[in-house]
Amino acid sequence: MNHIMITGGGSGLGLGMARRYLERGISVSVLDLMVNNDNQNLLDQAASAGGSHWAFFEMDITDEVAVSRAVAAAVAKFGAPEKAINSAGVAINKTLADMQPAEFRKVIDINLNGSLHFASAVVPHLKQGSRLALVASLAGITSNYGYSAYGASKFGVVGLATALRYEYEPLGIHLSCICPPEVHTPLVDKERQEGNPISLELKKTAGCMDPDVACDQIVAGLDAGKWMIIPGALGKVTGFVARHLPGLFNAYIQMMVKKLMRQHPVSRPT
Repeated sequence: MNHIMITGGGSGLGLGMARRYLERGISVSVLDLMVNNDNQNLLDQAASAGGSHWAFFEMDITDEVAVSRAVAAAVAKFGAPEKAINSAGVAINKTLADMQPAEFRKVIDINLNGSLHFASAVVPHLKQGSRLALVASLAGITSNYGYSAYGASKFGVVGLATALRYEYEPLGIHLSCICPPEVHTPLVDKERQEGNPISLELKKTAGCMDPDVACDQIVAGLDAGKWMIIPGALGKVTGFVARHLPGLFNAYIQMMVKKLMRQHPVSRPT
């Protein structure tokens, strides 16, 4: 492998994956709004350790023209990517009653429409044997209380990845859908400060992963050519039950929600 392209590579899981590929001696293009100085240093250190190179290409994932330009610039610098990973995303943890329609649309625009923008821009550059990976979430399989926007966006990403799998696997371009449970990233820290207490308690069902462990397992899954990548034992079990025993999963979540509502009373809508 000579080139890995990662959106959202300036922080969180995207940064973790970028560092791992750089340490292997692979060139990495980081497509993001920005990369702060601390994270630039981390990328430089990883590149130095692996004798590799990285470059930053500024883009807003909601702007399809900007995404296409950034992808084209990255290909011009490093060549066609062997793996193209969309890790750009945003979370919002609010119930429908507490959320403004504009907030819902913003999450859909970044997480779902952004996935489409990246796929549309990068697929024409992919060669046979390459891989497109979209980062969804375990919430794209289970959703959660207070996740009407985030859950809808990530269910959409899973659906998009599934459709693209049907369209491009026969042409030799492989697909992966990455569905991590909660991972301790800056995004999660922000959510814990502002999130709905019922939602935050329910998220403990699948646990919270150390980012290094999560990134190691995600990269290993990509190396193995897996379609659905769910890091973490609790995440795998939660995803399995939600997909294969939906009635049991729903009954358990409904029971937990009722229990938590007694601790955190919720007013009925009027």
